[in-house]
Amino acid sequence: MMAPLRLLAAGALLAGLSACGLQPMYAGGSSGAVARGLSAIEVPAIEGQAGWLVRNALNDRFSAGGKSAPQYKLIVRLDDQLEGLGVLSDDTVGRERRTLRARYQLVSLANNEILLDATAGSDAGIDVVSSEYATIAAEQTALENLANVVADKIATQVALTLRERR
Repeated sequence: MMAPLRLLAAGALLAGLSACGLQPMYAGGSSGAVARGLSAIEVPAIEGQAGWLVRNALNDRFSAGGKSAPQYKLIVRLDDQLEGLGVLSDDTVGRERRTLRARYQLVSLANNEILLDATAGSDAGIDVVSSEYATIAAEQTALENLANVVADKIATQVALTLRERR
């Protein structure tokens, strides 16, 4: 008796969910409108090591379903800051914060219209230890992680913009 009641309740919930207007972003897989739009984005070179990391991460996300002829250009400008925090009693820095911010524009190549003008960013805390090598390795790892986080944020916003345009 309980099983049919549960099935009926689950069916009612699913029916209500389908009416809420939620739609899968990547409907149609690699042949869907959003995936095709993402594969048609050209990302020009971005200055610096952080730029190289972000550009590679963006290209990985945009070309997951293959690559097609460019229809859009994504222009990205980065600001990578490393600042010392937490001065110890011997006047050395005990903690650092690395901040990576991006200002980006999605431009249609057909008419040079700016479709999206936004920012994304993230930061990470780094412990400064007595080993200079360990501190430099931690700073590098933080930059690599921040580049992936920023690329994820950019790719998500670009995908949402492309979905709205279809």
